[in-house]
Amino acid sequence: MPLDYPETRRDDLVETLHGREIADPYRWLEDPDSAETGDWVSRQNAFSRARLDRLPARDWFLDTMAAVMRRPRAGVPSRHCGRYLVSRNDGRQNQNVVYAADSLEELLAGGRVVVDPNTLSADGTTSVLDWSVSGDGRLLAYAVSEGGSDWLDFRLLDLGTGEPVEDAPIQTKFSVPEWLPDHASYLYCDFQHEGRAAGTQTDALGGARLRLHRVGTPQSDDPVIMEFPDDERLMFWPIVSHDDRWVVVPIVRGTENVNRVRVFPITGDDAGSTLGEALDIVPEAVAEFGFVRSAGSTLIFSTDLDAERGRVVRCDLDALDGGRAVWTELVGQTELTVSSVLAAGDELIVAGLDDARPVLRRYGLDGADHGRVEVPGGALVGLTGEPGDPEFFVGMSDVTAPTTAYRCDAATGEVRALPELVQGGTDDAPAFVPPQVRQVRRRARSTDGTEVPYFVITRADLDLDQPRPTLLYGYGGFKIPVLADYRAAWPAWLAAGGVLVIANLRGGGEFGTPWYDAGRLQHKQNVFDDFAAVARDLAASRITSRDQLAVYGGSNGGLLVGATLTQHPELMAAAIPAVGVLDLLRFHRFTIGSAWVSDYGDPDDPDDFAVALAYSPLHNVRDGEHYPATLVLTGDHDDRVVPLHSHKFTATLQRAQAGEEPILTRIETSVGHGAGKPTDKAVAETADMLAFAAAHTGLTPPA
Repeated sequence: MPLDYPETRRDDLVETLHGREIADPYRWLEDPDSAETGDWVSRQNAFSRARLDRLPARDWFLDTMAAVMRRPRAGVPSRHCGRYLVSRNDGRQNQNVVYAADSLEELLAGGRVVVDPNTLSADGTTSVLDWSVSGDGRLLAYAVSEGGSDWLDFRLLDLGTGEPVEDAPIQTKFSVPEWLPDHASYLYCDFQHEGRAAGTQTDALGGARLRLHRVGTPQSDDPVIMEFPDDERLMFWPIVSHDDRWVVVPIVRGTENVNRVRVFPITGDDAGSTLGEALDIVPEAVAEFGFVRSAGSTLIFSTDLDAERGRVVRCDLDALDGGRAVWTELVGQTELTVSSVLAAGDELIVAGLDDARPVLRRYGLDGADHGRVEVPGGALVGLTGEPGDPEFFVGMSDVTAPTTAYRCDAATGEVRALPELVQGGTDDAPAFVPPQVRQVRRRARSTDGTEVPYFVITRADLDLDQPRPTLLYGYGGFKIPVLADYRAAWPAWLAAGGVLVIANLRGGGEFGTPWYDAGRLQHKQNVFDDFAAVARDLAASRITSRDQLAVYGGSNGGLLVGATLTQHPELMAAAIPAVGVLDLLRFHRFTIGSAWVSDYGDPDDPDDFAVALAYSPLHNVRDGEHYPATLVLTGDHDDRVVPLHSHKFTATLQRAQAGEEPILTRIETSVGHGAGKPTDKAVAETADMLAFAAAHTGLTPPA
């Protein structure tokens, strides 16, 4: 018998879209501020809490996750005109703290606190998500988020004195100040909205505008440098060249992986920096161009133009062809898939992937190959440096260890590990010791015959001589590569004796542009086929079985899990879609959702609508089906993938479920899409998630 779920009111709302009648009985749950939605959230949380608290392994995972998060950790240092900054957490803090120093050795010795977001709110939900430093190293602009919202407030600090700098409040999202050469003004991208955004709005985001702000003046005085009122999906992130001659602006339509490029010469007088007449050196978005550095009138970019795995090219602004860039190759395409390129010293540091494993190589400005940078780890998580600086910094992680930072000599490639960056720790509780692990690479065969690679990771002392409880993770979208990197849940699951599987699905960025294109738009179904193929291969190879398999993914990965459990409920025992895009017919109507038409298509287009309808999780739930145990995770301040997706999907699944397996939802308060989530909330949510997966796959942690 199905569980007696909390009652959810159903309306008889039906719309005709492109000739199809589409029922939307739970549309009222789209209003996050209504009393009825609030009551529904409270009742669902209470219903789920009563069951999650009784899970056999919850206390073990709660203790283990607390120990995992008590490990002190640090990010990757960055150098700014001789000053060094890094974020740290001593293992007891809800939010990372920003430290600064006037030398690397001073930073390694501790440095000084410049921003501590733990002092900004009593509940630890205010975070610092990004920062930038003026070219003279004096002013720090940092972006503050409240309750996990994407909305940011810019605040200024004098790094020399540690004192706040008075400035007008500026609120935006997806942007960080880009300082101009006068060190008193910066460029930023803002989005038109009325009133102050609080993180629970669902309204579609207005058009982006590039604006110039002078410190100490009101935002109303900030001139608009660039906007496109006829296409509100266009966004831009300005970059000031290290020699202060150019502002390079990639112009991107939503989350597309192709862009235009506009360049402004920087001029100025005693009144401050100004921008000259724009050059549209890439007037059409036909490939992806990422600015690397300038050298006089020469600009260097990474691109996939005529190179599906990526290469490095240059153009001369004094030798344009009808205003367009003429490209000369610097670093040609290799077997590596280029993920990013950094300019440091007089070198180009090319970060690439070899079968979803990170590789770093150094090249001269003439394109000469200067060899590999030898840093261990399963994933590159940070890369910082500047042209002319003698050093650059690399951050690496693996499935059981968070960021390890390295200093690299730009001229020689010599590497020095920086374990001293990690400071703190507690004496009142035992430290978590991550398990030794074994990692193997396997391949499944998808529906159309495509090979789908995946990692299988286990505790080193466990033999795969019999099927074991397994957590399968995937993403498959937006050209984002999925690697064997660190997530706090991984060492806890592995320590409990579970198998971890990380799948490299089409739609990701592991294998170049064709791999990405094969998993989006009319080919999006390939992603779900790939994930199902991995699940079947795990069972066929006796790594796990249907009754021992849980699947998990977040955001676009939440869509992946939702689509897989509605298409193939027979493949898994448990499903955990987190902050997922689950209503593929209305996603474009809320906050930043319209940007995602790059991967999901535009539901207002009849052809794209038909493709999305075929896999939209909300619209493919079947009444009377036996669905696996499902835990739907979301946050009430998620203003990227708004919680209405999870709410409507939960209500629909609960009504349709014919089996005894529970359909639960966990709606966290004062958190957003994930960034800035306080430590205590991350511990509790992850413990619930892993205990749920363990309960339904038969995993019993060690005593």
